[in-house]
Amino acid sequence: MNFRIRHAEPGDSRAVFELICDLESSSFDYPCFEKLYLGNLSNEGIIYLVSEEEGEVTGFLSCHGQALLHHMGKVFEIQELVVKESLRNRKIGELLLRRAEELVKQGGDRFIEVATNIKREAAHRFYDKCGYARTHYKFTKDLLGPEERT
Repeated sequence: MNFRIRHAEPGDSRAVFELICDLESSSFDYPCFEKLYLGNLSNEGIIYLVSEEEGEVTGFLSCHGQALLHHMGKVFEIQELVVKESLRNRKIGELLLRRAEELVKQGGDRFIEVATNIKREAAHRFYDKCGYARTHYKFTKDLLGPEERT
């Protein structure tokens, strides 16, 4: 295993796009995705990491920070963590996660959270194994009715 973890770069956009499409089992609009991705790269409150092997992006993690009153400081939340399906169970996700934790701690912050889809039981086991506690419920509401979705 010769994986390297590094900050994502603009040139990683297409590879990250493909990983996110796999994660969500969807085909997103690439120009829209690229605009969001490139804009987020310059946001100091967002951590984008990739794993790579021999120049190929093999995984991606995004972690967004915000100041929360009830924590009296900044809290980072993992928004996406995905590894190429053929490379899963090789500790790549754990390496991405640990690097994000190091960066949050180096920035003087102490909280990192994650929410996963209730159907992703393997992800639940992964976060349990990595020391994350189940402390919250997350509720989601889609404000667009079926006729408004495109």
